[in-house]
Amino acid sequence: MAGNSNSKSMQYAFCYEGYGGGAAALKKVEIPVPTPKKGEILVKVEAVSINHVDWKIQKGVMRPLYPKFPCVPLSDVAGEVVNIGAGVNDFQPGDKILTPLDFKVGGGLAEYTVAPTNRMAKRPHEVSAIEAASLPMAAGTAFKALESVGAKFDGTGKPFNVLITAASGGVGHFAVQLAKLAGLHVTATCGARNIDFVKSLGADEVLDYKTPEGESLKSPSGKKYDAVVHCTVGISWSVFEKNLSEKGKVIDLTPGFSSFVTLALKKITFSKKQLVPFFSNIGSKDLEFLVGLVKDGKLKPVIDSKHPFDKAPEAWAKSMEGHATGKIVIEI
Repeated sequence: MAGNSNSKSMQYAFCYEGYGGGAAALKKVEIPVPTPKKGEILVKVEAVSINHVDWKIQKGVMRPLYPKFPCVPLSDVAGEVVNIGAGVNDFQPGDKILTPLDFKVGGGLAEYTVAPTNRMAKRPHEVSAIEAASLPMAAGTAFKALESVGAKFDGTGKPFNVLITAASGGVGHFAVQLAKLAGLHVTATCGARNIDFVKSLGADEVLDYKTPEGESLKSPSGKKYDAVVHCTVGISWSVFEKNLSEKGKVIDLTPGFSSFVTLALKKITFSKKQLVPFFSNIGSKDLEFLVGLVKDGKLKPVIDSKHPFDKAPEAWAKSMEGHATGKIVIEI
């Protein structure tokens, strides 16, 4: 049975009408409140976070396929269920939830959005909407990347050495914490101003990426890396390769064409060292696990800044500048 329909028929949202334009292209508009279809719920959005892929899509990284215009961007949403579509049994109006919408389509920078329930988790009251909105893509990607290289979070895993690049950013700051929860030895890179911050997350060794040591990625203790969670761009395979253990893997979270070329070459030469272009697929169970860690105080979302809905363009501009420490979140 579908729940009582939402009484509002129109809502405010921010959208952009074409490629490019940055924050100035975001315009506040009035659009219809969507109706949930079978297997979907209508969410009153309480908070939504920005990921780099959001403004990269605006720049045209997925053109001509995505986005469809006008585009209401952002995908990492926390909110309250106000209506449910047919076939929804696990959620009811009044439930607090978090979910990643399809990032290629967006829809989160609005008062209301619809979402399928197959990538959704309930938000316990101990976790704020702002914290929950910071999790889906950033913490989810960090979690799945570490899982892909053998990290275990139930105490059964073997310790190994991991390098995390851009460790003070949205994905990186979660990756450091999760790697330590899995019992790994963590070397991390970040800018000089964030070294103490990254150490406070639990990193064993921290490199300033602008120093010669940081550029070389060489572990201060001489360790070779069994895995790299690579959260940034602009580091060549040759720099990684000399720092990897015999079967070391680089998990590239922002793969470009060169990543796929390197992947193919490594396969042709039967190299045991690998570069793996990574595309995350977050499920409900992953979200439940991550929000549970936050509830228990084992994982701390760090919020760089929070912005009111009407100041969404300022949040967008801040994300495009780079160098955020943790996540940028908009309250609706």
